[in-house]
Amino acid sequence: MLAETQFRMSSADLEIVLATVRARTLSDAGKRLGIDGSTVFRAIQRLEKGLGQQLFARSRNGSHPTELALKLAQHAERIEIELEGARTATQQDRDGLVSGLVRLATTDTVLHGLILPVLADLALAQPLLQFELTTGNEFISLAKRDADIALRVTRQPPDYLIGRHVGRIRVALFGPRPEKMPHSDTSNLALCNWIAPDDALPGHSSVLWRKRQYPSVTPRHKVNSILSVIAAIASGLGIGLIPLFLAQHRDDLVQLSDPIDECETQLWLLTHVESRLIPRVSVVYAYLADHLSLA
Repeated sequence: MLAETQFRMSSADLEIVLATVRARTLSDAGKRLGIDGSTVFRAIQRLEKGLGQQLFARSRNGSHPTELALKLAQHAERIEIELEGARTATQQDRDGLVSGLVRLATTDTVLHGLILPVLADLALAQPLLQFELTTGNEFISLAKRDADIALRVTRQPPDYLIGRHVGRIRVALFGPRPEKMPHSDTSNLALCNWIAPDDALPGHSSVLWRKRQYPSVTPRHKVNSILSVIAAIASGLGIGLIPLFLAQHRDDLVQLSDPIDECETQLWLLTHVESRLIPRVSVVYAYLADHLSLA
């Protein structure tokens, strides 16, 4: 009992707890910290012995945090933010420049269609900032700090995140210019060659709408991204459903339908509530909130 009461945790101990809570596996926690999983395992064992309480329940699915581990992780996050603020204070100059890496996660369509066109001006205004841009349709966790900011296509963002509604993503049916597809009759869409996302996006709104409205249609061509759908349409391979914001400035596409309400989704700019306290994240978040538009 005396040893337990004399045990003192360090900020490094809390950092290990926080990394394990976020990663949920010892090996992934080690990657976050730049050490191997066995070192994390020994550190957790030492902490549990010193505290006299279990921090993680281990199973084949990973390390599941106990109530105590979650509480310690909250303290660790506050320390993390304070350290980040201290680093920023030493680097920030009189002109309001901030420095450091900001990790932004989104889909390839949003990155190419909305973010990249406006990000260059921010990079010019903030020369000490670095960006890590991750694209994909898989879920990126802001709660686990896999990214600092996310732009997500969703109708209902998670309650534990703070965010701003960027706008509606409207979708319509498009084809190429007539000279690119001279022998196709777009007056009968069921007989056209369709281009669609492949099985990697089975729940995409465009896929679900096509199956409801044209159940007899089997797409002739499948691709693995919406950007590829656009490129394939423009080349004359067929018709397909794409977001208006990606097509509105192109002269190699022809809109074949009004915006389709059933395909409409929402775009949200999101971050974790505590990440907003980090100056570099706050600057990027505010800039994107002011400059992104789906009008």
